[in-house]
Amino acid sequence: MRERAYKYRFYPTTEQADLLAQTFGCIRVVYNSILKWRTDAYYNNGESTNYNSASAKLTELKKQDEFNWLNDVSCVPLQQSIRNQQTAFTNFFKGRTKYPNVKKKRSNQSAEFTKSAFKYKDRKVYIAKCKAPLNIKWSREILSAPTTITISKDCAGRWFVSMLCRFEPKSLPVVNKTVGIDLGLTDIAITSDGFKSGNPRHTAKYAAKLKKAQKHLSKKKKGSANFHKAKLVVAKIQAKIGDSRRDFTHKLTTKLINENQVISCESLSVKNMVKNKKLSKAISDANWDEFVRQLAYKADWYGRTLVKINKWYPSSKRCNCCGHVVDSLPLHIRHWTCPACESKLDRDTNAAINIKGAGQALLACGVKVRPKQPLCC
Repeated sequence: MRERAYKYRFYPTTEQADLLAQTFGCIRVVYNSILKWRTDAYYNNGESTNYNSASAKLTELKKQDEFNWLNDVSCVPLQQSIRNQQTAFTNFFKGRTKYPNVKKKRSNQSAEFTKSAFKYKDRKVYIAKCKAPLNIKWSREILSAPTTITISKDCAGRWFVSMLCRFEPKSLPVVNKTVGIDLGLTDIAITSDGFKSGNPRHTAKYAAKLKKAQKHLSKKKKGSANFHKAKLVVAKIQAKIGDSRRDFTHKLTTKLINENQVISCESLSVKNMVKNKKLSKAISDANWDEFVRQLAYKADWYGRTLVKINKWYPSSKRCNCCGHVVDSLPLHIRHWTCPACESKLDRDTNAAINIKGAGQALLACGVKVRPKQPLCC
């Protein structure tokens, strides 16, 4: 069994919006209060706290007169916020993320409801403390009854409900086709069979509009009503950019998964690559990390194989015909001629063919293989 989240837009009634706004506020207060308590306990007393002690602190907090309004909303989202905070601390101590931050009123808001706090029946979702069902725009069917739902509101003022469902994935029909993928900026994905995806450059497309909105925002007095109105305009443009980028990535990865049985790609360190100030915006807009992540989970769902080769493999500098590796190949050189066999090569397509060969070698011999002979296409 696998877990899959289905995200839908919904439009709350006034009563639901008020209840959810109150829930978001309670979650922020609880999360920030527990975070401050845990931080002070460590730095002042050297005490290490865990989820159980944080949960006991929440119970104590709700009994105080100044926080008795915490009982006006469902207790489940409050408890889940403490669980999420514990996960954040676990990731911090393992070196995966930074120290947990406080929740802010103007940031994205979310509340997680487990089975005891919502009801799903006949494509209708009811949450605790509210009698009317959510007005959800069902864009697709869910595979099973949800086990958890998360209600969120983004900075653009849009409401979403994400439903976590369990399902048994069905493998796609086996196809006799393998492909290597080279990631780039001119074309986000270049395959070994010559396909080039292009790059819609969503950030550049909306750059002028975003710049104008941000300039308008900068002239408003911070904290005023007009400031928040202008900020909402900026958030809507940024949301449009993000939605367009995700849509393009999903369509491209689905196409590659449907058409190929084995897919080989590089394991890039995007986090380090975006430190290049000249290319950071273009690399972020290309969405490489999300592209590989989607390939990975879709391959797992649909019975495909994804092979990641070492990022230091010289895929661009190696001739796919004879295996000769040139000493240097600057980024501005897009076409080159092999000095050994005089083959005329397209930089990106040549790299994709080499990635495909390396992926097949790793798949056949194991991840620790280091071929002494040149890899051929």
